[in-house]
Amino acid sequence: MKKKSKHPRSSSNGRGQRLPNSPIATQRTYTIADYRLEKPAFTICQTCKDDVTCYEIKGDLSAPVPPIRESKYLDKKKNLEIYRWMLLNRKMETALENLYKQGKVVGGIYFGLGQEACSCASAYALGPDDWMGPMIRNQGSLLVRGFSARDIMMQYMAKAGSPTKGRDASSHFGDIEKRNVVAPISTLGDLIPVLAGVALGARLQGRNIAVMTYIGDGGQSTGVTYEGLNFATVQNLGLVLFVENNLWGYSTPADMQFRVKDLAERAIAYGIPGIIVDGTDACQVYDAAHEACERARRGEGPTLIEAKMMRMKGHAIHDAADYVPKPLFEYWRKRDPITRFENYLVKAKKWMTPVENEKLIADVDRELEADRNFAVASPMPEPESAAGGVYCEQGCHEIKAKYGTPKTTISTVARPKKAEPAVHLK
Repeated sequence: MKKKSKHPRSSSNGRGQRLPNSPIATQRTYTIADYRLEKPAFTICQTCKDDVTCYEIKGDLSAPVPPIRESKYLDKKKNLEIYRWMLLNRKMETALENLYKQGKVVGGIYFGLGQEACSCASAYALGPDDWMGPMIRNQGSLLVRGFSARDIMMQYMAKAGSPTKGRDASSHFGDIEKRNVVAPISTLGDLIPVLAGVALGARLQGRNIAVMTYIGDGGQSTGVTYEGLNFATVQNLGLVLFVENNLWGYSTPADMQFRVKDLAERAIAYGIPGIIVDGTDACQVYDAAHEACERARRGEGPTLIEAKMMRMKGHAIHDAADYVPKPLFEYWRKRDPITRFENYLVKAKKWMTPVENEKLIADVDRELEADRNFAVASPMPEPESAAGGVYCEQGCHEIKAKYGTPKTTISTVARPKKAEPAVHLK
């Protein structure tokens, strides 16, 4: 005879909902949409060998590369355009690395190798009235948004013709007049409340727009990320936040940064949709971004999208990434976003012949070479120009409403004066 349990078993209707007679009938369940066709089953753990701390991988790395997921929204023309942006993104960063080795770059370079699909396909989902705030690895987003490769290369070389006129030698530049791009902020997470403010400003002018920004798996743990996303949620602003889970926060693996299985789960705490995509699949990235932007424009609030991929270089050009286990690089190299997308377009969809693909690649090479030569030949800024542009001088630029005049209501009812509380000073 079986012994009866003190606590009756909870019953379920099979859909994750507890039945009324359950002792935990008030327990709520949530769903995180997962677009991926592959869910890697491995973890990274810290070990010590010969008194040296290192990382090892536990799990299976032999799974075959999944196919590209068919997009619900992209046609042939749009797919080819995204592919071209991804190629330009990759080749521009390769050119920047060579310029750095030649001593022509001032400062460092932060690469987005392996993240081109996320940067380019996400920005491609934005409309002309939408806004974007990229991070240091989202140079592909800047290209899609209208900056040229020569702009970015001149910026890294601190040339007079760069977007910041040689005053910055990194990725801290934007364009709030024509391209609706807010410059990256080095303090991680700070772009989130800034972009929420952009969405709020547009709404005060009578428009619901999509505003997109990015945060890494490490930066996602900062307090300002929570504050900015919570504000956007409470105010129901159209923020599209991409959490780029590239497995490493500098030299710390993601498995040692947080306990949740997926960072998209954190959307539950904000009461907003959380979505997971394969960050190396441009179609998945675009579809998730497109749907999130549509929600934003309808006034339905923020969306958190976690893009899973691998940063295939160190934190910056000075970081050799020796801490990353070599098998992990091999695993993700097989999932190179450009190679996968090329195979999809040429072999799976047959939207390009191999000859047409080679012609497209050659066109990108010619464009990049012309931009590189232009950037290298551009002059450095005159020393005396450093004193200019520090303060906004009269006639420097006009700040005006972009979408309309904010509506205000002035009350004509006299309000009684409130008695001021006593102030006690020691």
